Amino acid sequence: MSEFTENPFASSHSLDTNPFDDPSSKQAAQHDAHFEDISRRERDLERRERELNQRAEHIRTHGRNNWPPFYPLIYHAISEEIPEASRPLITRLYQLWLVLLGTLIINMVACIFLLIAGSSDGGKDLGGSIGYMFIIAPLSFLLWYRPIYNGYMKEQALYYYFYFFFGGFHLLFSVYMIIGIPSTGSAGLIQMIQMYAQGHWAAGILGTIATVGWTVQGLGNAFYYRQIWNHHSAAGHTVDKAKAELASHGAKAYFTRG
Repeated sequence: MSEFTENPFASSHSLDTNPFDDPSSKQAAQHDAHFEDISRRERDLERRERELNQRAEHIRTHGRNNWPPFYPLIYHAISEEIPEASRPLITRLYQLWLVLLGTLIINMVACIFLLIAGSSDGGKDLGGSIGYMFIIAPLSFLLWYRPIYNGYMKEQALYYYFYFFFGGFHLLFSVYMIIGIPSTGSAGLIQMIQMYAQGHWAAGILGTIATVGWTVQGLGNAFYYRQIWNHHSAAGHTVDKAKAELASHGAKAYFTRG
């Protein structure tokens, strides 16, 4: 029945195309699009060339080292060196180390305000806080962050025991700094409460921020300390294995990347 209802004059060809269109305008548009695509690719190539040149210059000057950025001394690349399953954990530990660094700075500033506020131990606190800045910051990176970074990269027992020893010491140090005993270089709880009680609000607020910083990085490190201990046990790392690694590779292996 459909044969009789079908329009005999209907065309199966589309009439959308205007027969009076100038074909040269379409060619010009296509040419412009092609030229823009070529220009974009050239810009990408130039950008990549600049990046490669910068990287080559960096390697020529510093080798592969890329950390710290202002004066590279070591190579640090979580995305390249740490197995994918462990990257989130190492990233969090690195972020906690950055929180520690920020807390040390704030703690020093808070101790300056303690001195200005007339604290009897303000001079000792300021001296201690400056010492922590220049001692705790680099040693914490080298003695507990870097060992566990290498531990997950190489899966060698020796690094884990370095981390457990110095990481455990750092947890105790964090508790010590949270308490804030006068003359110890900490603007923690005791110092913070005293400043609020005496009406020194700036020192009190800075002490609060420092206390929160010590607490956050301390609790975070304690949480991951337990996770790392469980991983270390599951991986079968033992003291005997660590001793064997030390005897086989020597202490130099701790400082190298091989």
